Amino acid sequence: MFDLVSIGDSVIDMFIPLTDAEVEYKHGEKLLCLRYGDKIPVGDSTVLVAGNAANNAVGSARLNLKTAIYVNVGGDHDGMRIKDKLKDEGVDTRYVVKNENLPSNHHVVLNYKGERTILIHHQPWKYHLPDLDKSRWIYYTSLSPTFVESNLLDQLTNYLERTNARLLYNPGTFQIKHGVKKNPRLLSLAELFIVNKEEAKIILGHEEGDEISVKRLLKGIVDLGPKMVIITDGGEGSYGYNEESFYHLDIFPAKLVEMTGAGDAYATGVLAGLFHGKDLKEAMRWGAANGASVVEQVGPQAGLLTFHGMQEKLKENTKIVAKEI
Repeated sequence: MFDLVSIGDSVIDMFIPLTDAEVEYKHGEKLLCLRYGDKIPVGDSTVLVAGNAANNAVGSARLNLKTAIYVNVGGDHDGMRIKDKLKDEGVDTRYVVKNENLPSNHHVVLNYKGERTILIHHQPWKYHLPDLDKSRWIYYTSLSPTFVESNLLDQLTNYLERTNARLLYNPGTFQIKHGVKKNPRLLSLAELFIVNKEEAKIILGHEEGDEISVKRLLKGIVDLGPKMVIITDGGEGSYGYNEESFYHLDIFPAKLVEMTGAGDAYATGVLAGLFHGKDLKEAMRWGAANGASVVEQVGPQAGLLTFHGMQEKLKENTKIVAKEI
């Protein structure tokens, strides 16, 4: 039996530090601006294995969970690189699917003043859930838009109902665009649902600029079916709700280098905390600790904490606790 099976995508990310750019505001949006048609100087680039499911799997293995991953990779050298990285981190790769006729996913991550802008491209994977062994937890996250052409959601729902595995649902861009509310059966099986504040607004049908209280957003998500929900809000910290109490947790201090993977690290830390017997309040601290560690290094995996590192990070920040709101 596994402690966790992570389901989603993996990519090869090229991280490019920008040194000559500007940030402008237009129609309420923050825009990253580069001179059109010019040669723009940049810093040294770094190429790393990344992707939501891979980040979660690596982070979970470091936190002492027996972890496997269902992910599609290309038939190229980068597909082998992704699989080798997962193996090196102790992740079981028996459910990694190699697509001989496609290259692996590639993203370009533009890093400017600590914030990242990601240029994305997803391959048209044909999803089919393998015959998974039993697992205590399933982490379900970002997929290519072609997931809607598959029976993956029904297959996952049937697996959860058959095995009673606990589900952490952290939907990606294309799942949110497709409509999370279209799958009430899956939502009703979610132990925990995690999104950021803007994503929560979209899911609940609010406009991006609408001023909606966090409590209303939390309650709205739980009303869709999940037992617990967490909404992250960047520098404002995170908010949790378990059908009884609402919580707010400040961020842990960090020397910001680059933001990629902070959300994945947070969700991974929360799941590990719950797995190791913590309640929602304490599990949120595990998430904040992991997220703070990740943003101090380039890429989404270098800063992921080990179990020992997590205990040290929590001890260093004993005064930062989730408070009822």
